[in-house]
Amino acid sequence: MDNRSILVKTAARITGCHSRAEDIVQDAFLRLAGMPKLALPLKARGNYVFRIVRNLAIDSYRKQAMEQKYSGSEDEGLNIATHDDTPESISIYQQTLNIIDTALNELPPRTQYAFKRYRVYGIQQKDIAKELGVSPTLVNFMIRDALVHCRKTMKMSQN
Repeated sequence: MDNRSILVKTAARITGCHSRAEDIVQDAFLRLAGMPKLALPLKARGNYVFRIVRNLAIDSYRKQAMEQKYSGSEDEGLNIATHDDTPESISIYQQTLNIIDTALNELPPRTQYAFKRYRVYGIQQKDIAKELGVSPTLVNFMIRDALVHCRKTMKMSQN
C-alpha cells in the first residue's frame, strides 16, 4: 500500500493508460493476497511486487496490441462485403434445397414428418414420438434414416 502510487506510475508508463494501470495494481494486490506469506526480506518483497506489476503491465500491453492488430471499429465491420448474397450462391442454395426436398419426398410420410419436425422446427424427439404414437428410439432411427438418405442423394447429385 505504501508504494501504490509508484506501482501505478510504473504500470502506466508501460500500458500508456492510468486507469488500466490502476486495474493492474489491483490485480497484483489480489494475486498477492491469495498467496501464502512470503519468507523474503522486506526489500526483496518490494522488488517482487514491482516485478509482478511490471509483468502484468507488459502482458496487458501485449494483449491490447494484439487486439488492436486483429480488430477494427464497429463501422468497419458494417462495410465488410458478404459473399453469400451473390446470384451464384443463391442459386446453389436453391438447388440444394430442391434436392433435399426431392429426397425427403421419396421417404415414407411418417419419416418425413419426424425429420421435418426435428430438424426444421426443433421439436424434441420424445414429443415427436408422442405425436406419432411410437417410441423415441424409433423416431431417432427415422431421423437418422432420413438424414442418411438426404446425404446420399446430395452425393449422387454432385457426381
